[in-house]
Amino acid sequence: MLQIQTEKDYQMVVEDFSDMIYRTAYQNLMNTADAEDVVQDVFIRLLRNRKKKFTDKEHLKAWLLRVTINRCRDYRRFVLRRKETELTEFPETQMREETGRLSEEIEGLPQEDRTIVYLHYYEGYSIKEIAKIMGKNSNTVSSKLARARKKLRAMLEEA
Repeated sequence: MLQIQTEKDYQMVVEDFSDMIYRTAYQNLMNTADAEDVVQDVFIRLLRNRKKKFTDKEHLKAWLLRVTINRCRDYRRFVLRRKETELTEFPETQMREETGRLSEEIEGLPQEDRTIVYLHYYEGYSIKEIAKIMGKNSNTVSSKLARARKKLRAMLEEA
């Protein structure tokens, strides 16, 4: 059993998973500041759930991803309710520099498809694991991944 009890345990989790959480939040929200807010929220939730026990490091990672995805959903709902104008995000981000043209095409996919593609190709999760993380049926995830690949292929061939 893995439990985050000490400050050292918490620090280890932050060091090991903050980049992954940021990348997941960024690919969901496409905004650096919002992604950073989500990262903070995820770690605050981890602090509040100190009594939560994880079977191993993979269980902890899956829990962090689930909380990140849910927090991104909550954040998008909140933003849709606001009547404010958002500042335009600068396109020169680390993620775009790292992945180039493909990243731009992935951004053109619907949000749920982007999440599935990201978890499968960037985080290395299987379809079954993604289904569990997202609370979806494995067949649904598999179909969405296949459709997303087809869309990406078409977009890349057009360019």
